Amino acid sequence: MRIGILGGNFNPVHHAHLFIADQIQQLLALDEVQLMPENEPPHIDTKSTISAEHRVNMLRLALQDYPQLTLNLSEVERGGKSYTYDTLSKLTAEHSENEYFFIIGGDMVDYLEKWYRIDDLMQLVKFVAVRRDQTVLTAPKYPVQMIDLPLLNISSSYIRGSLEANRRPNFLLPAEVLSYINQHGLYR
Repeated sequence: MRIGILGGNFNPVHHAHLFIADQIQQLLALDEVQLMPENEPPHIDTKSTISAEHRVNMLRLALQDYPQLTLNLSEVERGGKSYTYDTLSKLTAEHSENEYFFIIGGDMVDYLEKWYRIDDLMQLVKFVAVRRDQTVLTAPKYPVQMIDLPLLNISSSYIRGSLEANRRPNFLLPAEVLSYINQHGLYR
C-alpha cells in the first residue's frame, strides 16, 4: 500500500490539516493518509499542549466521515518524546510491504538537516512538502516532492487564542471538534 503520514501536535486539529491530508491522498493516489499525533513533541513547550487523550478524541471526531484519512497512534502508544525517525523506523520494519510518504509543511524543508537522524529517515520514506506561502525556497538539500495547494491560513495557535479570548472559532475546525472542546472546557 501507498501510505501518507501527516504528523503533528493537532492541538487542536483544524480544517487545514484535513484539507492537506485529503488533497495529498488524492493527488498522489495514496491508499490512505494517516494522521499521527505526537505524544510529546521534542520541539514544543509541553505546557501549552493538552493531553494526547483529548487530541486523539478530537482527531477521531474529525476523521469519522473520511475513510481514506485514518489515525496512527504509534507515537502516543509508545509514549515519551516523539522523534519521527524512531516511529518510522519501527513502522517500516513492521510493514516493509508499504511505501511511505511523510507530509510536511514547505516551511520545514529548510530545517530538515536539523531533524534527528535525517539521513537515515530519508532512506525510510519519501518526503512530500506542501508549500504554505509564495516564498521561493532555496534548493532543498534533501529530495522533497513539493506540492502546491491553495493556502488555508489556519493555525491551531489562532484557534487556541480565540477560545482563550471567549471568541468562537467557527468554520476553522469541524463543528464536532469545537463541540468537544466546549464540552470539555479545553483551551480556556
